[in-house]
Amino acid sequence: MLRCAHPIDDCHGIEQAETRLIAPLSVAFPDIAIRSALAMRGDFAGNHWQAFSGHVHGRFVAPLFGIPATGRIAHMRFGVFERIEHDQVVETLVLLDLPSLMMQAGVWPLAPAIGSTLMAPPPATGTAFWPESDAAETAKSLHMVEAMIGGLKRFDGSLGSMGMTSFWHDDFWWFGPDPIGSFQGHRDYERGHQHPFLTAFPDRVGGNHRARFAQGNLIASTGWPSIHATHLGGGWLGLAPTGLKVTMRVMDFWRRDGDRLAENWVMIDIPDLLQQMGIDIFARMAALTDRS
Repeated sequence: MLRCAHPIDDCHGIEQAETRLIAPLSVAFPDIAIRSALAMRGDFAGNHWQAFSGHVHGRFVAPLFGIPATGRIAHMRFGVFERIEHDQVVETLVLLDLPSLMMQAGVWPLAPAIGSTLMAPPPATGTAFWPESDAAETAKSLHMVEAMIGGLKRFDGSLGSMGMTSFWHDDFWWFGPDPIGSFQGHRDYERGHQHPFLTAFPDRVGGNHRARFAQGNLIASTGWPSIHATHLGGGWLGLAPTGLKVTMRVMDFWRRDGDRLAENWVMIDIPDLLQQMGIDIFARMAALTDRS
């Protein structure tokens, strides 16, 4: 089973995965290069998982899901979680930052990003593949993230109620999906993401993870979906509130540095979320770029 970002969604069997994901990518990026920045493995709820994050690179020479080709090198961030049974992959979850590709092609049809739309770098300590670790360091990392998630659940309308300064370095890096963008430090992050997001989805409930594990100072989680919310406030992505109930497919990767978190790579299936809010981002993109 392959569960992928919208508009690919669920694929049953190799043939569907080839037709709906692998073939379109191969046509759009004939010299595709897949470069992972981190890889880790662990157990959650009796299942063994491995997770990867990085970028797809290559010359973007043919349209991908209607996104017009640029003829130039383009990049797209990915997150992958694989569930393993008897040394074989039995389930794969994939998120692709397709809005980033729209932005590189100049066809993103909603408000511009508040944050910086940069290519998220690897960990500051260098690429991290299967980091060496002992049980104590791994447990410390997982406990820190779980405590931080517990703090997020204490939101009462005030950002301070969550106590995030206790879990993050003052100058931490938050690498968000486009069109949200990336931020550094508490003030920048609260201004650019946390305040607009919590204003839009004040009743959001998260933590419903499909997998959550640590390896050394790295931690990974995903939910399909992991967040349930109601779109009650305006301003997020320039959108008026819809009052609709939504869910969010999310992937997070963190790096712990000492006693606090230093970096967070975040992916949200934005096209899927917008679809639930009544916005077909691909149809809107096509309508606004139609030159016929």
